[in-house]
Amino acid sequence: MKRPTSGSIVIVDWRRGGIPTEPNKLRPAVVIEDSALFDDMHASCIVVPLTTDQGLAIPALSVAIDPSAENGCRTRSYALAFNVTTVSLTRVKPTSHRVTMSQVETIRHRIGICMGLV
Repeated sequence: MKRPTSGSIVIVDWRRGGIPTEPNKLRPAVVIEDSALFDDMHASCIVVPLTTDQGLAIPALSVAIDPSAENGCRTRSYALAFNVTTVSLTRVKPTSHRVTMSQVETIRHRIGICMGLV
């Protein structure tokens, strides 16, 4: 599989071997790693999950993604920056959709807030 690039929306399969605090389903996510950071042989990528459940989105730590042809969202979604994780590429299915680089930068900034870097 070709490595997904930053801003790509992928489908992550968390059904295999998940623990109770992790999603146990297929879930869209945004790839937020720096595309130059890892070579093609690296076995994982860094993502944040997307949800349509506004109740799960902590406003200061999430990014609203409004529907567009480019991102393929049907309703407003939220990138949960506080749930940033590394996932094996064997769990990742690419899509043709993506968020804007401005949205990626905002997600990264919110991750920095979560980690006390901002």
